[in-house]
Amino acid sequence: MKIAVTGTRGFPGVQGGIESHCEHLYPHLVKLGCDITVFARKSYVTSGITEYKGVHLIALDCPKNKFLEAIVHTFKSILKARKLHPDILHIHAVGPSLFAPFARVLGMKVVVTSHGPDYVRKKWPLPAKMFLKFCERMGMAFANEVITIAENIADDIKRKYGRDSIIIPNGVNIPHPAETDEYIKKYGLHKQRYILAVGRFVPEKGFDDLIDAFNQGNFEQWKLVIAGDADHEDRYSRDLKVKAGQNSNIVLTGFLKGQPLHELYSHAGLFVLPSYYEGLPIVLLEAMSYGLSCIASDIPANRNVELDSERFYRAGDVKLLAVKMKEFIYKPWKEKERNNQLQLISETYNWERIAEKTLNVYKLMG
Repeated sequence: MKIAVTGTRGFPGVQGGIESHCEHLYPHLVKLGCDITVFARKSYVTSGITEYKGVHLIALDCPKNKFLEAIVHTFKSILKARKLHPDILHIHAVGPSLFAPFARVLGMKVVVTSHGPDYVRKKWPLPAKMFLKFCERMGMAFANEVITIAENIADDIKRKYGRDSIIIPNGVNIPHPAETDEYIKKYGLHKQRYILAVGRFVPEKGFDDLIDAFNQGNFEQWKLVIAGDADHEDRYSRDLKVKAGQNSNIVLTGFLKGQPLHELYSHAGLFVLPSYYEGLPIVLLEAMSYGLSCIASDIPANRNVELDSERFYRAGDVKLLAVKMKEFIYKPWKEKERNNQLQLISETYNWERIAEKTLNVYKLMG
């Protein structure tokens, strides 16, 4: 079965939840016998890479602009995909799903995966939010099949469009914790003595709240580490860096992948996800897969991940976040709790099972 994929910036090692999703999913589908071609955005991927774990990669030029790049790239991808004569075109995310009717007119069968209503993100002005809602409507109306990554997203689509979807979550691999610590030493960190957060520098991630909460508390010998950066530098990301720079115990590493990120996850004392919006938070699943003690904002997407209720706090409540951070850096993380968490992750968010479920959706379409 030949599958063409668009709606992702690309991979390997590209920052973003959809990018991580595609990087893990499609190699597993290759193992299941699929011929996969992913259209990437040239400015994000390593030059010259045309294949990754059996997945064909085609990098296309597009403007690196948050308002235009997804639309331009998806349009070009669909024109290229038509020449490949795929059995199915798989479109990821709300914005790119605008072109589901165009792909259908060109004779392709279309699967759309909704990773959540992007128009609720703080970064979008009102005209962009309205446009993204229109894109979502086109995707839901014209896709042959719709996949959603979480139950709350499926319920939202059913309520708004009367469209049923197939729920297939994000996945995560259970890693072997790093034994090395050279990278954390580079940042002046000590094992089990820093709070970790990972993600892009955009308002909905809530990293400004996290910095404020850390500044409010007395965390003694602990540090706060935020691994990530902005895809498109703006006032928010610049202000965030200035705010972090005012406290020597706050470390911004920039975007990390590979061994440096592996070490940060392996040796953290607490992981925090302070988001206002998520689809299904891969970074939280990754932190849990390392056996980390975690706390997260009390939003529907985070609630889909089965943390104990005491590990949630009201999104935007900086004082409560500071209290929760203080509570859990000193609360013993029992081995039984850690093992239960690892078992939950391995059973519920297994990429092999996720790939099999995705292949079943393709087969439904003949």
